[in-house]
Order: sequence, then structure tokens, then C-alpha cells
Amino acid sequence: MTNSFKDIKAWQYAHQFVLDVYKAVRQFPAEERFALSSQFLRAAVSIPANIAEGYKRLSKQEKLRFMNISQGSVEECRYYILLSKDLDYFTTETHNSLNEKIEKVSWFLNAYCKGIKNNSGVED
Repeated sequence: MTNSFKDIKAWQYAHQFVLDVYKAVRQFPAEERFALSSQFLRAAVSIPANIAEGYKRLSKQEKLRFMNISQGSVEECRYYILLSKDLDYFTTETHNSLNEKIEKVSWFLNAYCKGIKNNSGVED
């Protein structure tokens, strides 16, 4: 049982991912500040924000809708990680580190969604 969205492992990993993305995009060239950097940060922040928002929703359908938005943002971030590497904005180390972290976020988010689907204590 959780008392807050902050108790959810998927949220915890997603929040750390956001902090890491903020650090990583500081490596981008200045001209990317309002382009890729902005898009990447928006997508990253969307992951834990939607987990938090969905946490208090009463129905499974509502909860899962917000988790699905988070899952979409995970995929968007996967692309931004790849694009940043291909544009030589990230070192291999930064690329690999963010890839590992987004995989962990995805795994825990998918597990949380399965838990919601299987929880008979949540209304349909």
C-alpha cells in the first residue's frame, strides 16, 4: 500500500531520470536551448507528473490513462536519447546511462500498470 505517489517505484525512478536529463541537456549547444532541450525536458517531466496525477484517480480506466501518457513520454525520451547521441550532443557514457535509466523507468511503469489492472480494490 502506498500513502503518496512518491512511494511508487516507477515515480521514484522517473523523478531521478528527470534530474539526470536536466544535467545532461546542459551539454547541448546554446542554439538547442529552445528546441531539442526544451522538448526533451518536457517529455521527461511528463513521465513522473502523469504518474503523480494518475495516482489519485479512482477508476482503473482513469489511472491507466495517465500511466499510458507516461508510457508515451518514455518512448519519446528514448528517441531524444538516440537523437542526442546521433547529433553528438551526448557522449557514449551519457547515452548509455540515460538508456539504462529509461529502461528501468519503463520496466517499473509497466509493472505498476499490471498492478493496477490486477488490483480488485480499484473500481473499474
